[in-house]
Amino acid sequence: MKCYELTKAGEEFALQLRERPQPEPGPGQVRVRVHACSLNYRDLLVRQGRYGRRTEGLVPLSDGAGEIEAVGAGVQGLQPGDRVAGCFFQGWSQGPFNAAFQDTALGGGRDGVLTEQVILEEHGVVCLPAHLSWAEGACLPCAGLTAWNALVTRGALQRGATVLLQGTGGVSIFALQLAVALGAQVILLSSSDAKLGRGRALGAAQTINYHTFPDWEQEVWKLTEKRGVDHVVEVGGNLDKSLKCLAAGGHIAQVGVLGGGSGAINLFPLAMKNARLDGIYVGSRADFEVMKDFLNKQQLHPVIDHIFPFDQAAEAYEHLASGGHFGKVVIEV
Repeated sequence: MKCYELTKAGEEFALQLRERPQPEPGPGQVRVRVHACSLNYRDLLVRQGRYGRRTEGLVPLSDGAGEIEAVGAGVQGLQPGDRVAGCFFQGWSQGPFNAAFQDTALGGGRDGVLTEQVILEEHGVVCLPAHLSWAEGACLPCAGLTAWNALVTRGALQRGATVLLQGTGGVSIFALQLAVALGAQVILLSSSDAKLGRGRALGAAQTINYHTFPDWEQEVWKLTEKRGVDHVVEVGGNLDKSLKCLAAGGHIAQVGVLGGGSGAINLFPLAMKNARLDGIYVGSRADFEVMKDFLNKQQLHPVIDHIFPFDQAAEAYEHLASGGHFGKVVIEV
């Protein structure tokens, strides 16, 4: 089979196309023929050697979808031909997070899915809704589940609540779709008026260009008539600003730090507003199953910005790094 490996190239790592023997599933495992995979900001950090784990020789990417080709001894409920997506954490089936699960993360603690075939754990796959394509299914494991846990599992989002979303990457656009489907009012931030227009077409109630309004937290405060927002999906490293425009009793889901997240942060407003701050690190297989059922019921389709062929994997990375995408960047295998 063909796969990509990360190999040291200067200060970063390059993608090298390699050939490996066809893997065989052991007890409790399945072999999946990968049809599509998608990129996340984490994958850029891994390639830059900034993720703090083994990088040399690693098969990257955590998010993939494909068809089960073979099952190992003892596998129940799965069979060749099943359409599945792999779970980000192969070892996190349910319950609270454990630090040991980090060693089971695809494309980090263990080889990922930028490959023609991959071995996954029996309890590390979820069957895809029939209405989703391979490319759409490959968008679910990290970005989709992160947005779901930020708003629903941990956020307990209620109809009529106000949600602030930062940017138009995979997590933010998933969160926009989920929030609208759940009856929430969304305020969307972006530096691009064209992207904000697309966000409104997906259901965003209000939009703010943060280049036009660098003090965007003041604009949020005005739009909410000085009440603030109930939820913030914090992806940009703007926790200080997010706290300033959070409503009393509100909730911040800390997902990422795309902007760096440096500098002192005054956490006093968190206490004064009796607010809640949750760190979100994707989610469990059980969370994935609940999200999948919701997507199926709502017939939601992930927003895909661009699909690259397998031999243009490097170009897919470059496109994500450019920041010009709206939604997910996918590679067909």
